[in-house]
Amino acid sequence: MSQRLRFNDILALGFMTFALFVGAGNIIFPPMVGLQAGHHVWWAAAGFLVTAVGLPVVTIIALARVGGGIDALSLPIGRKAGLLLAVVCYLAVGPLFATPRTATVSFEVGLAPFIGQEVLSPLPLLLYSLVYFALVIGISLYPGRLLDTVGHVLAPLKIVALGILGVAALLWPAGAPIPATDAYAQEPFSTGFVNGYLTMDTLGAMVFGIVIVNAARSRGVNNAALLTRYTILAGLIAGVGLTAVYISLFKLGSGSSVLLPGAKNGAEILHAYVQYTFGSGGSAFLAILIFVACMVTAVGLTCACAEFFSEHLPLSYRSLVFILGIFSMLVSNLGLSHLIQFSIPVLTAIYPPCIVLILLSFTLRWWHSSTLIIAPVMLISLLFGCVDAVKLSTFHYWLPEWIAHLPLSTQGLAWLPPTLATGMLFALYDKFGANHELTIRS
Repeated sequence: MSQRLRFNDILALGFMTFALFVGAGNIIFPPMVGLQAGHHVWWAAAGFLVTAVGLPVVTIIALARVGGGIDALSLPIGRKAGLLLAVVCYLAVGPLFATPRTATVSFEVGLAPFIGQEVLSPLPLLLYSLVYFALVIGISLYPGRLLDTVGHVLAPLKIVALGILGVAALLWPAGAPIPATDAYAQEPFSTGFVNGYLTMDTLGAMVFGIVIVNAARSRGVNNAALLTRYTILAGLIAGVGLTAVYISLFKLGSGSSVLLPGAKNGAEILHAYVQYTFGSGGSAFLAILIFVACMVTAVGLTCACAEFFSEHLPLSYRSLVFILGIFSMLVSNLGLSHLIQFSIPVLTAIYPPCIVLILLSFTLRWWHSSTLIIAPVMLISLLFGCVDAVKLSTFHYWLPEWIAHLPLSTQGLAWLPPTLATGMLFALYDKFGANHELTIRS
């Protein structure tokens, strides 16, 4: 018999979902957006929230409707293409980018300020990553206990710490905004929209869907309708929490221009603000906050990736936890700047087809053939997403000059117009052309 979750467990499930999302990128990118956007910060924030909150919540709802797995969501594009998409998403938010980034961010924000110039040596990061991923592996070996370890313990700690930081940012800004950089001065909304990719939250939502469902199942919930309801509730709770965190971090970055106008990343801004507001104890507070935030996300990603790859490889879940943890540890030693540099073009390429798949999953009942609509639209979005990606890479000089004149190209959204045009073209064919062919055959 299927159990029902108590109110406390539903809240814990929502807290766990929120905690899984709020990791490295969620904390370091909004302050940088706030600093660079200047007086345009809230337009930039609106665009950022679309891709960093709206799309992840919609993704969780979409996954809940199909049972919580990316494989079910991608059925319209075929089993092989869906598996390829799933592998790319799991690798991107797992051992290649997101999981290693949790270690580098928690190191550079939490520990590096105490080490000083010694941070230039690779040894401190190596030692830190060994301890960090030993803890990640240890917790990830017991996925059935996530609702207890994360939902009831680590997530509330993270929420309290973020709440303190958020209230401080809103009540005690360090100063006034500085003039916006060129990108934010000209196109604040679209620049914020594209920068929301860097949190990887939409890709993370595609991965975390099954983790949330399994956490509810660990409490004896087996009914499909109840699992869908609880997953959606968890996503909405997480969305409210993410919005509150981002708004406070935008405000923090916007008001920190007087402290560090030439900051290279959000980690520097956070450290400068906390030191300014909380004094000498601020660094220790920030170190604990970042460590807990990143640890929870790393555990969730490791559990999700091990669960997924154990279904497709001749390796057990526990073996994959060790393999993923060790590989992520090695990648993390590349350092934060290199990880961000490598991840930006990749995310720019794979985000558009993921956005298309998620949004079109709500329209499946509209078409005679959902594959006829979704597959070509995703392909076009991927091709033009790759064009946007190359523009942001060191190979941008390979592109012909006319690429720069594509609609919305300067905003990093060259994929959007051709994707919409392709969607409308195939939608018309599905409604009239395909229906006409069926009439002739009959």
